[in-house]
Amino acid sequence: MGLPRIALALGDPAGIGPEIALKAALDARVHGICRPLLVGHRGVLDEHARLCGLSPQVRGYRDAAAVDWDGEDDTLALLELEPLAAHEFALGEVRAAHGRAACDAARAAIAAALAGHVDAVVAAPQTETAIRLAGIAFDGYPSFVARCTGVAPEDAFLMICFDDTRIVHATLHVSLRQAIGLVTRARVAAVIGAADTALKRIGIAQPQLAVSGLNPHAGEDGMFGSEELEIIGPAIAAAKAAGIAVEGPFGADTMFHKTGFDAFIVMIHDQGHIAAKLLARNRTAGLTIGTPVLFSSVAHGSALDIAGKNLASPAALIEAVQRLAGAAAVRQSG
Repeated sequence: MGLPRIALALGDPAGIGPEIALKAALDARVHGICRPLLVGHRGVLDEHARLCGLSPQVRGYRDAAAVDWDGEDDTLALLELEPLAAHEFALGEVRAAHGRAACDAARAAIAAALAGHVDAVVAAPQTETAIRLAGIAFDGYPSFVARCTGVAPEDAFLMICFDDTRIVHATLHVSLRQAIGLVTRARVAAVIGAADTALKRIGIAQPQLAVSGLNPHAGEDGMFGSEELEIIGPAIAAAKAAGIAVEGPFGADTMFHKTGFDAFIVMIHDQGHIAAKLLARNRTAGLTIGTPVLFSSVAHGSALDIAGKNLASPAALIEAVQRLAGAAAVRQSG
C-alpha cells in the first residue's frame, strides 16, 4: 500500500482555512506521510496563495476518482468545486455563500472518503454564523459527518486531541439545560463504546478510559446530585461487564491529572474544551468518532480578523493530518 490519501477541505473561504490547508499541504511533515488532496474552490485557493506569497503548482480535478496520486511530487492536487462568483467572496466577512462553500467542501471530501478515493478527511475551520445564514442545519462537525454518512447524529461524538491527550464529549453544542437532559444511561454507554472502538481503530489495542461525572466532585456520593449514582456509574459498570477498560466517574476538575488513561470522557462541552484550550491553545484538533469515515477538524475558529494576512499557523491542522495518517496506516495494515 502507498501513503495514505487525505482530503483537506478548505473551510470558510473568508477565514484562515484555505491558508492553513495550503500551508499544511506544502509542509514536509505532511507530504512525507500522506498524499494530500485539497478540496474547495480554485479561485479562493489562488487568492489565499497570492496573499501569502506562495506560488504552488496545482493540478485541478472535478472528480476524486480521477486524481492522479502518482503525479509530480512538487504539485498539489485539488478537487475543484463550482467556483464562487466574484461578488460572493469577501475576505473577513460573514456571508451565506461562505457558509455554503465550507459545507460543500466538507461534504465533497466526505463523499470521496465514502467512495474509497481518500482514506481520511481533515476540515479547516468553518464559521457557524455563515452556515446558519446559508440555511444549513449545523451544530458541529460530528453531527454533520453523521448526516453525510447515514449515521444517526446522536451516535456521533467529538474527540478533542492534542499531544497524547484525548477528550471525548458525551454532549456538545446544545444549551447546558439540554445537555443535562441528554446525559442518559444509554448515551453514556454509547460514548464509552464509541471511544473504545475509535482508539482501537487508531492502533491502541487495549484502551484505558476515564469518565467524568456531571456534578461537582462527581456528585460526592449523592450530596451534589444523583446522576453519577443513577446514570453514569451504572453505564460504566455495564461497559466493564462488556470487556471495556473504563473507570469513574471522577470529578471533572481533577480527572485530567490522572495518568495511565488513553482518553478522558466528559459529559458536557466546557468540561473538555476549557481544559483543552488552556493546555493546548490553537493546537487542538477534533476527531469525529462513531461514523465510518476518519474525519478530523481543528478546534480553533476561522479567525476572520487575520484572514489573508499570512499570520495563521497550520500547526493544529498538521497535527490532525499526522494523527489521521497514522490511523489510516493502521487501517491499511489491518
